[in-house]
Amino acid sequence: MHMFYDTGYFMGGMHALWWLFWLALIGVIIVYGWGRPSERRRQPRETPHEALRRRLASGEITPDQYEERKALLDRDSGGKP
Repeated sequence: MHMFYDTGYFMGGMHALWWLFWLALIGVIIVYGWGRPSERRRQPRETPHEALRRRLASGEITPDQYEERKALLDRDSGGKP
């Protein structure tokens, strides 16, 4: 007497489950990506000095505030802009 019935349904079902597993795995990889291509295309972050210049140019801060904050940044970074 056979313990497992070899009618083809059981083995065919297991085969189909493996195909579904691999398709789902590939789908997850495609959806979430291998390191997010959108992150690779993202522009580099602006430096504190660039942010300060942008704020001065847009009128958010006065030239006096710019000079004070730039001096603090230069002091903290060792003079490197």
